[in-house]
Amino acid sequence: MIQEHIEKIESKLGEAKNVPNETRAEILSLLSALKAEITTLATTHDEDARRIARFTDASAEEATRPEKKPGLAEGAIHELTESVEGFETSHPKLVATVNRLAVILSNMGI
Repeated sequence: MIQEHIEKIESKLGEAKNVPNETRAEILSLLSALKAEITTLATTHDEDARRIARFTDASAEEATRPEKKPGLAEGAIHELTESVEGFETSHPKLVATVNRLAVILSNMGI
């Protein structure tokens, strides 16, 4: 389920015309890392992993929207970064990946 959710995000990103190729490649790389980290997290914290996947989807949706809605995008990115709070010690790669993804999405003009 979580893997399918991230694959859906990857598909949306691939179809987004307003995302520069370099940014798209970096986001796809981060999503690949996120997929691995969330799979690991899901074995012990399934609901948290699902929440992270949902907020990643919402953030990516807002970032790739042709007409930006800053309030929605900022909220989605905030929720995404909040969703990994508390995992700094147990899943540092997950937190670093989500934080990097949030920065990239924010830099896309959100």
